[in-house]
Amino acid sequence: MQLCVVVPVYNEEENVQPLADEILQALSGQALTFTVVFVDDASRDKTWVQIEAACERDARVQGIRHSQNAGQSAALWTGMSQTDSRWIATLDGDRQNDPADLVGMIQRLKEYDFICGKRVSRQDNWLRRTSSKVARAARRRVLGVDFVDTGCALRVFDRAVLAGVFGFNGLHRFLPVIVHGGGFRTLEIPVNHRPRVAGVSKYGVWNRVWRGMADLLAIAWYQRRRFPLQEALKSTRPASRRP
Repeated sequence: MQLCVVVPVYNEEENVQPLADEILQALSGQALTFTVVFVDDASRDKTWVQIEAACERDARVQGIRHSQNAGQSAALWTGMSQTDSRWIATLDGDRQNDPADLVGMIQRLKEYDFICGKRVSRQDNWLRRTSSKVARAARRRVLGVDFVDTGCALRVFDRAVLAGVFGFNGLHRFLPVIVHGGGFRTLEIPVNHRPRVAGVSKYGVWNRVWRGMADLLAIAWYQRRRFPLQEALKSTRPASRRP
């Protein structure tokens, strides 16, 4: 099994090396080969310097750098597009996701195409937790699908699920919904969530409300109009040749 772990980062100089060490430690004992790809979204601090240092320390760590800031979704899309491993894992670069959870998620890939985490005992303030509950209710009502925590970046999946997925600013929040809508086998499992120990959050509540609403309506339209490729492929048969 060949796995690529994609980690989007922006101004996370203090977190790069500790996170790289945690990922390497979590996956080194598993029966797989893997790489860790940090995607620097044009950080203004020394994040890229730390990525280069991490690459020098371990050849399994790689780095990609945006020339200009494009957002978390763009960094995620770059990481997934610039690697060719069949299996992909993602997590945030702020060390609030626990790399140790990747092991249990990988073990479920025989049963599911896409495994995503739902954060338990979230180490966020009251306002962010409440906004997540409101967003969940809106997704359930508008999209007709109930994922507890689409904002959790901790995921492991088969590259095949990216069929029908397109790059847009907001992809990182709606990826489980789009994959599920494509007919792939999805599973949401509890994962650890840790307090931030270095750096600062790049997101607030109010800078996501209006864009989140627009994205929700756009995804609802797409889900209604998309082709059910998985179901169509199941029933596809090649034309028989006459003797």
